[in-house]
Amino acid sequence: MDPYLSIFGQGGHGIRLEWSAEGVSALGTECAVLIVVDVLSFSTVVDLTLMRGGRVRPMRWGDPHAAEDAVAAGATLPEITERMPMRPAAALNTPPGSFLAVASPNGATLCVAAAEAGVEVLTGCLRNARAVARLARAAAGDEPIGVIPAGERWPLEYPAEPGAIGPLRPCAEDHLGAGAIVDALISLGVPRPSPEAAMAARSFRAAGPDVGAVVAGSSSGKELIEAGHGRDVDLAIAVNTSDVAPYLAKGAFQDVAAR
Repeated sequence: MDPYLSIFGQGGHGIRLEWSAEGVSALGTECAVLIVVDVLSFSTVVDLTLMRGGRVRPMRWGDPHAAEDAVAAGATLPEITERMPMRPAAALNTPPGSFLAVASPNGATLCVAAAEAGVEVLTGCLRNARAVARLARAAAGDEPIGVIPAGERWPLEYPAEPGAIGPLRPCAEDHLGAGAIVDALISLGVPRPSPEAAMAARSFRAAGPDVGAVVAGSSSGKELIEAGHGRDVDLAIAVNTSDVAPYLAKGAFQDVAAR
């Protein structure tokens, strides 16, 4: 067996969890479903857009051809700054039913990579953890489910070469979002969570009603609030208020109920 997979693949477990691109590479070879979790950006943008009847096409960050391909597919490119991906509050300012193409260095990029691995791809957050878990259980059948907290990766310097990213920073909000989904999967009877997955679920349970406060007080939460994006944090910490289950089909996320 590839030693990389023996370390990161978490074989024998029905629910597995590993971070970022390394997690996609390791878990995508054995899991039937991968759930990408990017709480303070992409996954919450997708939930809010789909909640309003829209669709979202994920784009790899820094891909010079992604925008051209998205427009050819009929998607609209949101007006964003070069350095910052689309924010959750901005999703509420788009027309209902919009088909958006959204790039981000974390969630969107990982969703593209997961799709290239040939598995079913979902994206989830704190808002829709239970709904996403229900869909994942149905889609996976008796096969393993992989949960991928995105963490943060940003170019070390600006301007950067297209696609350039820095080292991984695991972050509290994605660990808790992944834990919320794992906790819901366990409640649905999905067996044998790996220690990594179980630890995330325990963290979510331990936070209890203070999950929102933990996210708001984390490094990522404080950064957004101090930059004037407190509304994004408020939207992202509305735990299990959404029944949207984003499923990637033909290159775009749509609510599974609309398939």
